[in-house]
Amino acid sequence: MKYLNGGELAEYVKERQAKEVRRLSGAKIQPKLVIISEGQNTVNDAYLKLKQKYGHDAGVEVELINTTNAIESKKAILKLNEDSNVHGIIVQLPLVDEKTTDDVVNLIEPAKDVDGLGKDADYDSATATAILWLLSGYNVELRGKKIVVVGQGKLVGAPLIKMLKSTGAEPDVLDENSQNFDEVVSNADVLITAAGHPGLIKASLLKTKAVVIDAGTASEGGQIRGDLADEVYDREDITVTPKRGGLGPLTVSALFDNVIRAVRAKVAP
Repeated sequence: MKYLNGGELAEYVKERQAKEVRRLSGAKIQPKLVIISEGQNTVNDAYLKLKQKYGHDAGVEVELINTTNAIESKKAILKLNEDSNVHGIIVQLPLVDEKTTDDVVNLIEPAKDVDGLGKDADYDSATATAILWLLSGYNVELRGKKIVVVGQGKLVGAPLIKMLKSTGAEPDVLDENSQNFDEVVSNADVLITAAGHPGLIKASLLKTKAVVIDAGTASEGGQIRGDLADEVYDREDITVTPKRGGLGPLTVSALFDNVIRAVRAKVAP
Protein backbone atom coordinates (compact mmCIF):
# COMPACT_ATOMS: atom_id res chain seq x y z
CA MET A 1 0.00 0.00 0.00
CA LYS A 2 1.14 3.52 -0.80
CA TYR A 3 0.11 6.48 1.32
CA LEU A 4 -0.76 10.05 0.38
CA ASN A 5 0.71 11.72 3.45
CA GLY A 6 -0.54 15.27 3.71
CA GLY A 7 1.33 15.75 6.95
CA GLU A 8 4.69 15.54 5.20
CA LEU A 9 3.70 18.06 2.54
CA ALA A 10 2.24 20.36 5.20
CA GLU A 11 5.60 20.63 6.96
CA TYR A 12 7.24 21.95 3.79
CA VAL A 13 4.44 24.45 3.26
CA LYS A 14 4.60 25.59 6.89
CA GLU A 15 8.34 26.29 6.64
CA ARG A 16 7.72 28.54 3.65
CA GLN A 17 4.86 30.29 5.42
CA ALA A 18 6.87 30.87 8.60
CA LYS A 19 9.59 32.62 6.57
CA GLU A 20 7.01 34.85 4.94
CA VAL A 21 5.39 35.68 8.27
CA ARG A 22 8.79 36.64 9.66
CA ARG A 23 9.23 39.06 6.74
CA LEU A 24 5.80 40.53 7.43
CA SER A 25 6.61 40.81 11.13
CA GLY A 26 9.76 42.69 10.19
CA ALA A 27 7.48 45.18 8.46
CA LYS A 28 5.42 45.47 11.68
CA ILE A 29 2.53 43.40 10.29
CA GLN A 30 1.13 40.57 12.41
CA PRO A 31 -1.10 38.17 10.44
CA LYS A 32 -4.21 37.27 12.42
CA LEU A 33 -6.89 34.62 11.99
CA VAL A 34 -10.09 34.53 14.05
CA ILE A 35 -12.06 31.29 14.37
CA ILE A 36 -15.70 31.33 15.42
CA SER A 37 -16.91 28.07 16.94
CA GLU A 38 -20.50 27.38 18.00
CA GLY A 39 -21.38 24.97 20.78
CA GLN A 40 -19.46 21.81 21.63
CA ASN A 41 -18.38 19.26 19.03
CA THR A 42 -15.68 16.58 19.33
CA VAL A 43 -14.62 16.88 15.69
CA ASN A 44 -14.51 20.67 15.92
CA ASP A 45 -12.40 20.62 19.07
CA ALA A 46 -9.77 18.43 17.39
CA TYR A 47 -9.50 20.69 14.36
CA LEU A 48 -9.45 23.84 16.45
CA LYS A 49 -6.41 22.56 18.34
CA LEU A 50 -4.71 21.62 15.09
CA LYS A 51 -5.26 25.11 13.67
CA GLN A 52 -4.12 26.84 16.84
CA LYS A 53 -0.90 24.82 16.95
CA TYR A 54 -0.22 25.39 13.27
CA GLY A 55 -0.73 29.12 13.66
CA HIS A 56 1.68 29.19 16.59
CA ASP A 57 4.33 27.33 14.58
CA ALA A 58 3.88 29.56 11.52
CA GLY A 59 3.82 32.78 13.55
CA VAL A 60 0.20 33.66 12.76
CA GLU A 61 -1.94 34.91 15.65
CA VAL A 62 -5.03 32.73 16.10
CA GLU A 63 -7.96 33.90 18.22
CA LEU A 64 -10.88 31.63 19.10
CA ILE A 65 -14.34 33.07 19.74
CA ASN A 66 -16.90 30.68 21.21
CA THR A 67 -20.56 31.35 20.49
CA THR A 68 -23.73 29.43 21.28
CA ASN A 69 -25.92 30.22 18.26
CA ALA A 70 -26.09 31.87 14.84
CA ILE A 71 -27.16 35.25 16.23
CA GLU A 72 -24.02 35.49 18.35
CA SER A 73 -21.87 34.28 15.45
CA LYS A 74 -23.29 36.92 13.11
CA LYS A 75 -22.66 39.70 15.62
CA ALA A 76 -19.06 38.55 16.03
CA ILE A 77 -18.51 38.43 12.26
CA LEU A 78 -19.86 41.92 11.67
CA LYS A 79 -17.51 43.29 14.32
CA LEU A 80 -14.51 41.39 12.96
CA ASN A 81 -15.20 42.56 9.42
CA GLU A 82 -14.47 46.10 10.62
CA ASP A 83 -11.31 45.19 12.54
CA SER A 84 -8.29 46.11 10.41
CA ASN A 85 -6.03 43.92 12.55
CA VAL A 86 -7.96 40.78 11.54
CA HIS A 87 -6.94 39.34 8.18
CA GLY A 88 -8.92 36.11 8.13
CA ILE A 89 -12.23 34.93 9.61
CA ILE A 90 -13.51 31.37 9.55
CA VAL A 91 -16.53 29.63 11.02
CA GLN A 92 -15.85 26.11 12.24
CA LEU A 93 -18.50 23.83 10.75
CA PRO A 94 -20.91 22.30 11.52
CA LEU A 95 -22.91 25.00 13.25
CA VAL A 96 -25.42 24.27 15.99
CA ASP A 97 -28.22 24.81 13.49
CA GLU A 98 -26.85 23.73 10.12
CA LYS A 99 -29.70 25.54 8.31
CA THR A 100 -28.04 28.84 9.27
CA THR A 101 -24.70 27.97 7.61
CA ASP A 102 -25.19 29.98 4.41
CA ASP A 103 -26.44 33.06 6.25
CA VAL A 104 -23.50 32.98 8.66
CA VAL A 105 -20.61 32.32 6.27
CA ASN A 106 -21.93 34.77 3.68
CA LEU A 107 -21.65 37.57 6.25
CA ILE A 108 -17.85 37.24 6.27
CA GLU A 109 -16.14 39.99 4.29
CA PRO A 110 -15.02 38.28 1.02
CA ALA A 111 -11.45 39.56 1.47
CA LYS A 112 -11.33 37.86 4.90
CA ASP A 113 -13.16 34.65 3.95
CA VAL A 114 -10.03 32.49 4.02
CA ASP A 115 -11.97 29.21 4.18
CA GLY A 116 -13.55 30.14 0.87
CA LEU A 117 -17.06 29.13 1.91
CA GLY A 118 -19.02 32.32 1.22
CA LYS A 119 -20.63 32.84 -2.19
CA ASP A 120 -18.42 35.88 -2.87
CA ALA A 121 -15.22 34.71 -1.14
CA ASP A 122 -11.95 35.94 -2.62
CA TYR A 123 -10.34 32.56 -1.90
CA ASP A 124 -10.88 28.95 -2.92
CA SER A 125 -12.01 26.40 -0.35
CA ALA A 126 -9.06 25.43 1.86
CA THR A 127 -10.09 21.78 1.99
CA ALA A 128 -10.64 21.47 -1.74
CA THR A 129 -7.34 23.24 -2.36
CA ALA A 130 -5.58 20.78 -0.06
CA ILE A 131 -6.99 17.83 -2.01
CA LEU A 132 -5.61 19.20 -5.26
CA TRP A 133 -2.27 19.96 -3.57
CA LEU A 134 -2.14 16.39 -2.29
CA LEU A 135 -2.80 14.88 -5.71
CA SER A 136 -0.27 17.19 -7.33
CA GLY A 137 2.34 16.64 -4.62
CA TYR A 138 2.25 12.90 -5.25
CA ASN A 139 2.11 13.31 -9.05
CA VAL A 140 -1.33 11.74 -9.41
CA GLU A 141 -2.38 12.24 -13.02
CA LEU A 142 -6.02 13.22 -13.45
CA ARG A 143 -6.21 13.52 -17.23
CA GLY A 144 -7.93 10.56 -18.78
CA LYS A 145 -8.82 9.10 -15.36
CA LYS A 146 -12.27 8.35 -13.97
CA ILE A 147 -12.68 10.68 -10.99
CA VAL A 148 -15.46 10.10 -8.49
CA VAL A 149 -16.44 12.49 -5.69
CA VAL A 150 -18.70 11.21 -2.90
CA GLY A 151 -20.53 14.01 -1.10
CA GLN A 152 -21.58 17.49 -2.18
CA GLY A 153 -21.30 19.36 1.11
CA LYS A 154 -20.39 23.03 1.40
CA LEU A 155 -17.06 22.37 3.11
CA VAL A 156 -15.53 19.84 0.71
CA GLY A 157 -17.61 18.24 -2.01
CA ALA A 158 -19.27 21.25 -3.65
CA PRO A 159 -16.17 23.46 -3.90
CA LEU A 160 -14.00 20.53 -4.95
CA ILE A 161 -16.36 19.62 -7.79
CA LYS A 162 -16.26 23.23 -8.97
CA MET A 163 -12.45 23.36 -8.83
CA LEU A 164 -12.06 20.04 -10.64
CA LYS A 165 -14.38 21.19 -13.41
CA SER A 166 -12.37 24.41 -13.75
CA THR A 167 -9.35 22.26 -14.66
CA GLY A 168 -11.30 20.48 -17.37
CA ALA A 169 -12.09 17.35 -15.33
CA GLU A 170 -15.60 15.89 -15.32
CA PRO A 171 -15.99 14.02 -12.02
CA ASP A 172 -18.87 11.67 -11.32
CA VAL A 173 -20.70 12.91 -8.23
CA LEU A 174 -22.39 10.61 -5.73
CA ASP A 175 -23.96 10.71 -2.33
CA GLU A 176 -24.54 7.76 -0.02
CA ASN A 177 -28.06 7.32 -1.37
CA SER A 178 -27.17 7.22 -5.08
CA GLN A 179 -28.78 4.18 -6.68
CA ASN A 180 -25.68 3.24 -8.69
CA PHE A 181 -23.28 3.93 -5.83
CA ASP A 182 -21.36 0.63 -5.77
CA GLU A 183 -20.99 0.46 -9.54
CA VAL A 184 -19.63 3.99 -9.94
CA VAL A 185 -17.23 3.71 -6.97
CA SER A 186 -15.86 0.40 -8.24
CA ASN A 187 -14.89 2.04 -11.54
CA ALA A 188 -13.08 5.01 -9.98
CA ASP A 189 -9.40 5.53 -10.75
CA VAL A 190 -9.39 8.45 -8.31
CA LEU A 191 -11.95 8.40 -5.49
CA ILE A 192 -12.43 11.38 -3.18
CA THR A 193 -14.95 10.79 -0.44
CA ALA A 194 -16.37 13.48 1.84
CA ALA A 195 -19.69 12.09 3.00
CA GLY A 196 -19.08 12.14 6.76
CA HIS A 197 -20.37 8.56 6.97
CA PRO A 198 -17.93 6.25 8.81
CA GLY A 199 -17.27 2.97 7.02
CA LEU A 200 -19.19 3.96 3.89
CA ILE A 201 -16.46 2.88 1.47
CA LYS A 202 -15.77 -0.86 1.69
CA ALA A 203 -12.53 -2.47 0.56
CA SER A 204 -14.35 -4.70 -1.91
CA LEU A 205 -15.59 -1.66 -3.85
CA LEU A 206 -12.19 -0.28 -4.74
CA LYS A 207 -10.59 -0.78 -8.12
CA THR A 208 -7.07 -2.22 -8.35
CA LYS A 209 -4.51 0.61 -8.20
CA ALA A 210 -7.18 3.13 -7.21
CA VAL A 211 -6.10 6.40 -5.58
CA VAL A 212 -8.34 7.16 -2.60
CA ILE A 213 -8.59 10.38 -0.58
CA ASP A 214 -10.72 10.24 2.56
CA ALA A 215 -11.95 13.75 3.37
CA GLY A 216 -14.88 12.57 5.46
CA THR A 217 -15.05 13.48 9.14
CA ALA A 218 -17.54 12.34 11.74
CA SER A 219 -17.52 11.57 15.42
CA GLU A 220 -18.12 7.93 16.34
CA GLY A 221 -17.60 6.59 19.82
CA GLY A 222 -15.72 9.74 20.81
CA GLN A 223 -13.25 9.36 17.94
CA ILE A 224 -12.92 11.10 14.58
CA ARG A 225 -13.65 8.68 11.73
CA GLY A 226 -13.37 8.99 8.00
CA ASP A 227 -15.51 7.41 5.30
CA LEU A 228 -13.22 4.45 4.68
CA ALA A 229 -13.95 1.13 6.37
CA ASP A 230 -11.05 -0.24 8.39
CA GLU A 231 -10.50 -3.16 6.00
CA VAL A 232 -9.60 -0.72 3.22
CA TYR A 233 -6.21 -0.43 4.87
CA ASP A 234 -5.62 -4.15 4.32
CA ARG A 235 -5.56 -3.60 0.57
CA GLU A 236 -1.98 -3.68 -0.71
CA ASP A 237 -2.80 -2.58 -4.27
CA ILE A 238 -4.15 0.94 -3.69
CA THR A 239 -2.84 4.40 -2.81
CA VAL A 240 -4.72 6.02 0.06
CA THR A 241 -4.63 8.74 2.68
CA PRO A 242 -3.66 7.32 6.10
CA LYS A 243 -6.08 7.30 9.01
CA ARG A 244 -4.05 10.03 10.71
CA GLY A 245 -2.15 12.86 9.05
CA GLY A 246 -3.78 12.39 5.67
CA LEU A 247 -5.65 15.42 4.42
CA GLY A 248 -6.21 17.38 7.66
CA PRO A 249 -2.74 18.91 8.07
CA LEU A 250 -2.61 20.02 4.44
CA THR A 251 -6.08 21.58 4.73
CA VAL A 252 -4.77 23.68 7.59
CA SER A 253 -1.78 24.65 5.43
CA ALA A 254 -4.09 25.82 2.66
CA LEU A 255 -6.13 27.83 5.15
CA PHE A 256 -3.07 29.65 6.47
CA ASP A 257 -1.83 30.20 2.93
CA ASN A 258 -5.06 32.13 2.35
CA VAL A 259 -4.50 34.12 5.54
CA ILE A 260 -1.06 35.18 4.32
CA ARG A 261 -2.47 36.02 0.89
CA ALA A 262 -5.07 38.19 2.63
CA VAL A 263 -2.29 40.07 4.40
CA ARG A 264 -0.39 40.57 1.16
CA ALA A 265 -3.52 41.83 -0.59
CA LYS A 266 -4.07 44.34 2.17
CA VAL A 267 -0.54 45.76 2.19
CA ALA A 268 0.03 45.68 -1.58
CA PRO A 269 0.57 49.14 -3.04
